Amino acid sequence: MTHPATARSHFTSSADVAAIRARARKKISDGAVTEAYGADREAVLRMLDEALATEIVCMLRYRRHHFMAKGINAEPIAAEFLAHAGEELGHADSIAARIVQLGGAPDFSPDLLSERSHAEYVAATTLDEMVRENLVAERIAIESYNDMIRYLGDKDVTTRRLLEQILAVEEQHADELADLLARN
Repeated sequence: MTHPATARSHFTSSADVAAIRARARKKISDGAVTEAYGADREAVLRMLDEALATEIVCMLRYRRHHFMAKGINAEPIAAEFLAHAGEELGHADSIAARIVQLGGAPDFSPDLLSERSHAEYVAATTLDEMVRENLVAERIAIESYNDMIRYLGDKDVTTRRLLEQILAVEEQHADELADLLARN
């Protein structure tokens, strides 16, 4: 019987392990990005930069709507806007961290955020308009993240998983906003 500590996985032979070890010693300044990384890193960084801008624009819109919400039903909706703003900021932070992990630099320049964002910053004046504009933005994010996830496939599993997690939250946001519209 082979001792578990010395047994090789049926997926990796001794020669494969030696090659993996040798490759790991090359280009160590690339950190997490190894030769096994299958995506076009520059394309992924551009895509993530657009996602970062989208999340920041959405966070700013939600925060404005939180403070500007007025009317008899405003308090719980304003609270929902604030909760969503916090989650969008968390998404932005996760995306920025992944950009750095891939050897890029997250672009937080306020001058260019709206140009890179898939969603628009619409101030809106009524509570109904605010809910609608946020729902439209969530639907844009959902479609954009689905496209990104399909593009990544198995070429960058870590980024794909991150975007899948964000997508699930964006879908939840859209569902919550659609429920708010249905109640009015």
